Amino acid sequence: MNNLTLMANLRCIPDFPQKGINFRDVTTLFKNPECLRIMVDELYEIYKDKGITKIVGIESRGFVIASALAVKLGAGIVLCRKPGKLPAETVSESYEKEYGSDTIEIHKDAITSEDVVLLHDDLLATGGTMKAAYNLVKKFNPKNIYVNFIIEITDEGLHGRDLFNKETELTTLITV
Repeated sequence: MNNLTLMANLRCIPDFPQKGINFRDVTTLFKNPECLRIMVDELYEIYKDKGITKIVGIESRGFVIASALAVKLGAGIVLCRKPGKLPAETVSESYEKEYGSDTIEIHKDAITSEDVVLLHDDLLATGGTMKAAYNLVKKFNPKNIYVNFIIEITDEGLHGRDLFNKETELTTLITV
């Protein structure tokens, strides 16, 4: 899609968090009311007829758009968090990252087999966190799972999309 307003307001910080990384900072999109409206409106148009009942926001930038979109779609929001952040009983999924392993969790009662779930995060780079979130949500046996990101990075030899099978409907608003 690469909306020109979104592209013009996306901040790129070279060499963060380490040399050679060009960090795409979505906070510049969040603080701009027009960009926020554009993102929510574009996502609404993509998902308005999919029957979404729950949106899973990935910690923590994924919470922002997931919450706004959930209101517009009339869906619930589910928080996908790091261990120890959710107060009730959880289901977890561990995964490997570039520099070790990590775990994410969702409340055990957050999703049912009747739900149609949209997973949302800010950025697709290597894809490890979202693939773990996808695997975690599959444990609940929902009717369907969709995957969305604000930004997909492909210009640095990253191929996070390749972690998902071709049947997974994966959308992004910006590709760089």
